[in-house]
Amino acid sequence: MVVDEMGEERVDRLFHALADTTRRDILRRCVRDELSVSRLAEAYPMSFAAVQKHVAVLAGAGLVTKQRRGREQLVRTDPEAVDRARQALDGLEAAWRGRVERMSRLLAEDTDAGGPHPTEGQDR
Repeated sequence: MVVDEMGEERVDRLFHALADTTRRDILRRCVRDELSVSRLAEAYPMSFAAVQKHVAVLAGAGLVTKQRRGREQLVRTDPEAVDRARQALDGLEAAWRGRVERMSRLLAEDTDAGGPHPTEGQDR
């Protein structure tokens, strides 16, 4: 599973970074264009330092890359990192679907073997 391949700590950093609305918005903005941190800060009702911290969390999770150009720090979303997040979610979905399918088969086998019907004994 992709989560195992990435390592739990890395997955935790990835989803921690994605858990915040501002950080997800920064990702969306930086997919379209490389933006400076100061340009990003103009879009939010928070301090420049707060936006820098959000960018640092995204960079720490590998979701954005930063490149210094002159006095500006330019931020760009790393599409491969976003794809890794999607793959991690796909892996989790597959694991849960497999569990649900196994439970369904067990319930069907139990019912076929003369076990109680899933609705028997329930108050209506």
